Amino acid sequence: MAVTSLYATEEPGAGLAEVDICTLEINIKYEVIPSIVCSVCLSFGLIYCFFGYRCFKMVMFFSGLMFSSAAVLLVYHKEPVLEAQLGTETKAGISLGVGVLCGLMTMLVSTMGLLLSGLQLGSLLSLAILVVVGQFHSLTPAWVPLSVVLAASIVTAVFTLQWQKLFTVIYTSVFGATTVMLCVDYLVGTFMLPDQVYDMLCQVAPRPLCWFNWAITGIWPVMSLIGVLVQWRFSAKGVSHTEAAHKKQKKHVKKHGHRESRRRPPPHRRRRPPPLKRYAGDVLAPV
Repeated sequence: MAVTSLYATEEPGAGLAEVDICTLEINIKYEVIPSIVCSVCLSFGLIYCFFGYRCFKMVMFFSGLMFSSAAVLLVYHKEPVLEAQLGTETKAGISLGVGVLCGLMTMLVSTMGLLLSGLQLGSLLSLAILVVVGQFHSLTPAWVPLSVVLAASIVTAVFTLQWQKLFTVIYTSVFGATTVMLCVDYLVGTFMLPDQVYDMLCQVAPRPLCWFNWAITGIWPVMSLIGVLVQWRFSAKGVSHTEAAHKKQKKHVKKHGHRESRRRPPPHRRRRPPPLKRYAGDVLAPV
């Protein structure tokens, strides 16, 4: 993909010079594999944003998958020995394997999946706010953004466990909107927003955002709000993941009890003796 992004200024009487006015010239030659991945992520982002709560089990699975895969990749980044010894295919296979195992665990144990979803929701909200604030104020020292991200993640994780449906709807809408925003950022050809997060965490002065970067960033809050409203009013209305689990459990217990009753032989009923009949001339025996 070849991209040309010019950050230029016009000075009076000097023509074109250094940075002041941002102009975007897009000359993109899309590569096949990144374009397919981007298209798949865009589709998943739209499904997450508008139908996330309907696909509760899928959301829990991908929540564990992404969290564990990111943790494994972070370990590779922090351990140069592993980075040097393992090949790219090996690292990708290990990350995928760990991610699938954790995804299955979070899908089966919904409490763990909700906890990880709450942590991710807090991270996304705090990072988005910090990126915007970092354009106007310095975020130093390094522990300031990290503390904000950690505190927001813990708070939203607790709230997610307390109000599961509401915060699952918010999480799916925010995550879907973030995915759509990053895909649009890639398709336009800048893909600058992830660099903003990396520069902020590494205490590097962030590059100023241009008008088209602000326009792409504006997709995130708009789609998040629309996604929450659509899910709460339409797609998630009348649906509850807890009721579905209870119904499935009751159905399983009823089916199991029916099988046991069929296997068990019917109990032998003891017949009562017929009642004695008395006539008018009967005399009771003396005691």
